[in-house]
Amino acid sequence: MSVWEEFRQRRSRQQAAVLATGFPGFRRFIALDGAAYGDGALPRRIKELMGLVASLALRCNDCILYHLDQALRCGATRQELYEALHIGLIVGGSIVLPHVRFALEALEQWQAPDHAADAASGA
Repeated sequence: MSVWEEFRQRRSRQQAAVLATGFPGFRRFIALDGAAYGDGALPRRIKELMGLVASLALRCNDCILYHLDQALRCGATRQELYEALHIGLIVGGSIVLPHVRFALEALEQWQAPDHAADAASGA
């Protein structure tokens, strides 16, 4: 199983568990997050690149995978991704470099998801 398949399956399973609690605060946060990343004055692709920068600075590999995946699905180019990774490295400093390496390794393995599997998993 690829890093992407494993990540997407785990995230889908964990997201379902969060939603299954029925806790209103979790549902509100997820709705707010989804709305924040929608198209607006900034297109979603740019917002996902911003999310990637923040994820690097926060050193969250799951977050890096999520925003990298979403940015690619939105049509981000490699050059755009490289520039976002560079900004994240500048903002976060040398401690972020292992996470840049992680992101670049994941980028090399990225494949667009099987949309039939996405629909079945609720991703």
